[in-house]
Amino acid sequence: MDRAIHDFARYLQIEENVSPHTYRNYLSDLAAFKAFLVGAPEKESKAPSLESIDHLMIRGYLAALQKRGAKKSTVARKLAVLRSFFQYLVREGRLPLNPAKRVVRPKLEKRLPRFLTVDQAQALMTTPTGEGWMVRRDQAILETFYSTGIRISELVGLNPSDIDFDSGMVKVFGKGRKERIVPIGQKAIDAIRSYLGARPALQSEDLASPVRARGVGASEHPAKQERTGPHIETTALFCNARGGRLTVRSVDRIVKKYVLRIDQPNMVPHSLRHTFATHLLEGGADLRSVQEMLGHASLSTTQRYTHLQVDHLMQVYDKAHPRGDGKGVRSEE
Repeated sequence: MDRAIHDFARYLQIEENVSPHTYRNYLSDLAAFKAFLVGAPEKESKAPSLESIDHLMIRGYLAALQKRGAKKSTVARKLAVLRSFFQYLVREGRLPLNPAKRVVRPKLEKRLPRFLTVDQAQALMTTPTGEGWMVRRDQAILETFYSTGIRISELVGLNPSDIDFDSGMVKVFGKGRKERIVPIGQKAIDAIRSYLGARPALQSEDLASPVRARGVGASEHPAKQERTGPHIETTALFCNARGGRLTVRSVDRIVKKYVLRIDQPNMVPHSLRHTFATHLLEGGADLRSVQEMLGHASLSTTQRYTHLQVDHLMQVYDKAHPRGDGKGVRSEE
């Protein structure tokens, strides 16, 4: 089984080109499944052969997860990983059938995405206060999330050269390293410029001019010309105090710090992506354009945001329709 997992890992990296986060999750889930099989009493501490693994073993594993209190969404994800793993082995001719296909996926509650109102989003954008370049960094992070709707993994992967300050566009590498171009608003651009201007080890005289996108004169980035102060990794847009690229966990902590200040403890970085999409649709953006900006492969994924507009539509209806709540225009009798 170890060899099969190793080969599958190479397949994920080379052919599927998954993100490092997805790669780690897949290997972790497969290691947990193997540990369950090895730990089963009837297996005598030895992993079974691939051919002997059946749907009953997989069901037993998922049942054990649920017994330990795992969420349905977690169980569903682990089943999806096993399905992908065994399907890979079937395609490679190493197994005749995919045993995970016979296991029913747990039914998940359809929860509407959490999002901020316009007033809450505006309040969040003004929350970072104080002196220092890291305060400006935090401001730029919040503005970039709200302005572009990118994922947290996409944000930490940004480089200064991914942003075209002149045209207001940002190059993003999404799931599977798929590249897309997303608009970025002027407030976010201003926040990023302010942050880069204050960040140590950057040549201040070069920050007055826009940082251009890759392939448009970006080879000599000002970050390569350092002055005194802590070293800053020249390829990363958002850095930590030691100069390294911010991690997903670090950005998560940063966002949580500020959403607590506006009394929204349930909001997470992904909530800003939901907020971005919701506010665009409420403002009249068409679904297909929002899909492109979010990088959704399927329009159905974007359509879930239309449910968030129901309350807004009902308010409009009640206010305007003669048969609404009594406040609409009435015909004269």
